[in-house]
Amino acid sequence: MISRREAKKRGRKSLKRHYFLYVAVCLMAAFIGAEFSSSLDAARSYTSFKEEDDLGSQFLSLGSLSIVYEDLAQEWAEENPDKLPEKEEIQEEEQDHPVLGRRRGVFAKIVNGITSGSFLVTVASVVRNLSGSENLALLAPILLSAGLSFLLWFFFSNMFTAVSRRIFLEGRVYDEVPIQRFVYFLRVKKWVRVSWVMFVTAMYRLFWCLTIAGAVVKRYSYYLVPYIMAENPTLSAREAITLSRRMMKGHKWQCFVFELSYVGWFILGAFTLGLTEILYSNPARTAAFSEYYAEYRRLALEGGIPGSEALNDKYLFEQADEETRRKVYADVFQAMDTPREAQEELRGFRGFLARWFGIVLWNSPRERAYEEAESRRIRAEAYEAAARGEAYPGRLHPVPEAERRMRMEALLYIRRYSLCSLVLLFFSFSLIGWLWEVGLHLVSDGEFVNRGVLHGPWLPIYGAGGVMILVLLNRLRKKPVLEFVAAVVLCGIVEYFTAYFLELTHDGMKWWDYSDYFLNLHGRICAEGLLVFGLGGAAIVYVLAPVLDNWFRRIPRKLLIPLCVLLVGVFTADMIYSNVHPNTGKGVSSQETAAAPADPAKNLDYA
Repeated sequence: MISRREAKKRGRKSLKRHYFLYVAVCLMAAFIGAEFSSSLDAARSYTSFKEEDDLGSQFLSLGSLSIVYEDLAQEWAEENPDKLPEKEEIQEEEQDHPVLGRRRGVFAKIVNGITSGSFLVTVASVVRNLSGSENLALLAPILLSAGLSFLLWFFFSNMFTAVSRRIFLEGRVYDEVPIQRFVYFLRVKKWVRVSWVMFVTAMYRLFWCLTIAGAVVKRYSYYLVPYIMAENPTLSAREAITLSRRMMKGHKWQCFVFELSYVGWFILGAFTLGLTEILYSNPARTAAFSEYYAEYRRLALEGGIPGSEALNDKYLFEQADEETRRKVYADVFQAMDTPREAQEELRGFRGFLARWFGIVLWNSPRERAYEEAESRRIRAEAYEAAARGEAYPGRLHPVPEAERRMRMEALLYIRRYSLCSLVLLFFSFSLIGWLWEVGLHLVSDGEFVNRGVLHGPWLPIYGAGGVMILVLLNRLRKKPVLEFVAAVVLCGIVEYFTAYFLELTHDGMKWWDYSDYFLNLHGRICAEGLLVFGLGGAAIVYVLAPVLDNWFRRIPRKLLIPLCVLLVGVFTADMIYSNVHPNTGKGVSSQETAAAPADPAKNLDYA
């Protein structure tokens, strides 16, 4: 049997190899209330004394939201038990206590609506109107909040322990643990089953807590359930709980002493306000006990404990030999061993445009061959770590993982766009942007407003931004994180200087103003908008643009060129006309001059 010292030593080795990942996993568990919640008690106590506009006081745990809602409903009932408060009353509260001190923006409106209770009033009003019962309307928020809280707990807090144990078990054997392992149970289509097993286990523990002995003994009897489900998520609740009880028989005291050996770290965590627990003792303890589970598992298999045959994920505890990996990942090894296909490169200025900006004059069979070769290389790279034995080999899992036959791979996002495609993409993105902003205004204010400085159904800032992301960030497509960051920076620059140019050339008139948004710069850009642009930019590069480009390639060339010329002509005419008679009015623009600066609080909402 492995000693505590050896288990801790191996755990520290695993922690050193995956330090930031392990810390992040335990911090997430503490934040959503799965485990280690006491590590954040000091932070919660601190934020409770802060003003309502402080950043820390705006974040709610999954369980606390229902408490807030129930308190609201009780308060309403005590003030006037026969009448539901009107939505306007709650909206006043929402205005008085805006999230992060901000009232405007899509995200701010959503969070303000939830935290203030106006969302609940809306639901309750609907119930009242449909049922005609004020009492039922008062009961609806409590039932809704309780149901929402339970679902969040059941599918996230309740089962996240099993998710974390899977990550720790893979980390003790492999050098790489891809971020996709957080959705491992989704990949094997067992998320609901694992949630149910963890729920049943929690109920067993709750019932046993009604007895003095059971509260302690049964805690350790069910200690291995998360590990067992992490290894084999096909088990039923009875099978997992029974197997845990059998494996822990004769080892409960040992487990208790093991936990007791960390009492010094618990005391230190109290003195450091949970900092040492977050940064070291929580992940170290979990990593060390993962070593204990590996030992208990070995003893169960060697001892022939009934049910231990379900512990069949062999390669979660040892690396596959090269022969096995070469057999299962034959296609990956073939791609790795095959020299990269030599592509006939364009030369001169055309070659410069193709290499740096991904632009070609026309699509050709050579371009299609280039895209398919890049697609095969990307598919191989996704599995190279597993093929080399550096990451868990998903293809050797007893439960087949749903390998992503991603349409994203079929989309061939490593491609070059023709000039005609770029023109059509510009107008497509401009139209999508126009529909987005018109739709937002229609939903929020209930009226149609032709957004933008131009009169046509397009917002060129979206089209220009999308095409610039495709062209200027062409070299970053193989690195999605860098692509996202670069898209945020690029779109921020474009939006800021577009706003500045419009104000400069139209006597201070504004077509959007973020002055009351969180983290804005001169009202021309804001953090929320840049985040949306970054996500939208990634969607454009990896999904939308390839899909649209595939459609555009089907258009015969004799129709494609006239279509592009027609669109450019109409757009140019609109620009010339709008330069003299810009699109203005309520919901579109506001006037702001240096002599009489406008009050940001009175400005209209410009998305």
